[in-house]
Amino acid sequence: MAIFAQDSQKLAERRNSMVDRQIAARGVRSKNVLQAMRTVPREKFLPQSSVDRAYDDSPLPIAAGQTISQPYIVALMTEALQLEGGERVLEVGAGSGYAAAVLAEIASEVYTIERHASLAEKAKRTLARVGYENVKVICGDGTLGWPDGAPYDAITVAAGAPVVPETLRQQLKTGGRLVIPVGDRNSHQALLRITRLGKNEFREEHLSDVRFVPLIGEAGWREKTGRGDQQGTQRTSQQALEKLPEEARLIAEAAEPFESIDSAKLDALLERIGDSKVVLIGEASHGTSEFYTMRARITQALIEKKGFNIVAAEADWPDASRINQYVRHLESPEARWQTFARFPTWMWRNREVQAFVDWLHEHNGNVAEQERAGFYGLDLYSLYTSIEAVLEYLDKKDPEAAELAREQYGCLLPWEPDPAAYGRAAASSRYKDCEGEVTAALQDLLKQRIEQANGSKTDRAEFYLDAVQNARLVANAEEYYRTMYSGYSDSWNLRDSHMFETLEALLAHHGPDAKAVVWEHNSHVGNAKGTDMPARGQLNVGQLCRERFGTDVYIIGFGTHTGTVAAADDWGDDMQIKTVRPSLERSWERLCHDTQIPRFMLPLRDPASQDLARLLSKERLERAIGVIYRPQTERASHYFGARLGKQFDEYIWFDESRAVEPLETTEVDNFPDTYPFAI
Repeated sequence: MAIFAQDSQKLAERRNSMVDRQIAARGVRSKNVLQAMRTVPREKFLPQSSVDRAYDDSPLPIAAGQTISQPYIVALMTEALQLEGGERVLEVGAGSGYAAAVLAEIASEVYTIERHASLAEKAKRTLARVGYENVKVICGDGTLGWPDGAPYDAITVAAGAPVVPETLRQQLKTGGRLVIPVGDRNSHQALLRITRLGKNEFREEHLSDVRFVPLIGEAGWREKTGRGDQQGTQRTSQQALEKLPEEARLIAEAAEPFESIDSAKLDALLERIGDSKVVLIGEASHGTSEFYTMRARITQALIEKKGFNIVAAEADWPDASRINQYVRHLESPEARWQTFARFPTWMWRNREVQAFVDWLHEHNGNVAEQERAGFYGLDLYSLYTSIEAVLEYLDKKDPEAAELAREQYGCLLPWEPDPAAYGRAAASSRYKDCEGEVTAALQDLLKQRIEQANGSKTDRAEFYLDAVQNARLVANAEEYYRTMYSGYSDSWNLRDSHMFETLEALLAHHGPDAKAVVWEHNSHVGNAKGTDMPARGQLNVGQLCRERFGTDVYIIGFGTHTGTVAAADDWGDDMQIKTVRPSLERSWERLCHDTQIPRFMLPLRDPASQDLARLLSKERLERAIGVIYRPQTERASHYFGARLGKQFDEYIWFDESRAVEPLETTEVDNFPDTYPFAI
């Protein structure tokens, strides 16, 4: 099923949203650049299979092993050229032609060089079709520039060079700017701006740290062409390992690097997971795209190759129930609320989750009903939506029981605008608590076991489970709000115990062969006994699962060094795209960063050496970003002590990461009422 209708108006809306959220929000200020980014249709420069991801905040594959650059990087590099209009510009690395089109919106003449003949020809056709007559596409060695068009007001290079090619320096006008990534072939590079001040005088500025494909050519890197090159790469890698600090070297030697999420090989990870009944997959923030996307890819493999049939997320039960009905092709009434509308909306209502939901819907449509995987919520914040769901169920099945439940829940209704106020009032003894009433409502429903008159056996079982879980949630949520003011650890423990009990209920509901994947924050899934949480009197889902399932649970954590994240300043505030500060010294994140490997999986259950085992048993700082991120107080508000080898069975690393892409309601207009992300 397509994610959304691919018409020009919706794509234009997404393009404007991209500029606002991904580019302007991250500091690009040039009006010329922002307008160019709003104008150029990126989808025209992509393969048809990638059009629905045109405005994702990421590079995308095109052909010949190349990529179309991340929109933010295109904007950043274009702004660095300091174009005012009317210039002559040279671009090295035409690729799809997208960046050349952005340049052509500002400059009067653009020359773009591409070494792959097939890409050059396709870029030429695309640029002509879209209407850019002021761009000349050349097939050749970009490291040598294009002397026929020199001198240039500006030169931009979309690949990483070992050094700044002198050929490009000399093709600049006096006052001209060259923007180029320079650095190691297989790691991060420095984005430099070189300004020509005179015949042999240049000024160099460091703009940012970036990662590009290597610049291949006479004045760049040599192309790998066979076994000898591969062996040379291995020797270079061994040399690089020997230069690392000892602790970083131990991590690097055990790490399993991967180039991208789509190309990552998961066979070894699946073998380590083995016959586990429960796999807990975390995230180091509630707003990082790579964590969501990699978690979804692992989950897809577990469903397809190992028969997992439960996906349980740190989400509200009623909203997840709508997702479950959709992905399992169950009959469902039109809901009277928007899915995942409660703060923080971006945590689940984002393009990364939507892509997984659409995949699961399609997958389930191709397997037998009893083999379909479901999607469920574990959290307990949906107090009043759950009350409404219980009453709606009883209204249809037992009106007398519904009236009794209304009386029982009536105790909580005055506090619907602010459930936390109920907790304050109950804690101060100014108001009678509602514990007895909501517990009675749950017990009444458990005794009923009402049979649905219509629908399949699966429908009856699922909708009864839904009603019981909502009633259980109300009882636990009432206690949660009461304990909020008696101590943070009490409410934390109650919440995680509720999520674990919900997981147990789901496993029991699906029978002895049930297998569950859990999506929650690292702080919930990582074994609390591997952190400083017990010193604060706290437990979590990971600890409870380890105690209940032993080695039949496999726990995966995530981490990042820097990048961007979707988060708010405070609870209830608007979402912002924030820059993640580089990780602190003496943290696990800094240690992973020091390996100089951009992305890797790290097996922890059976360390590769005794030295690594000793390292993993030591306590270091670990970062946790939730829906709130306060960089100015990061050490105090976002770091805690952890022993990585005790906390997780596997750790997945992204040195630089980006924010999730929130899903706007308008992007799913005209979908059927059953579509879970619609209103």
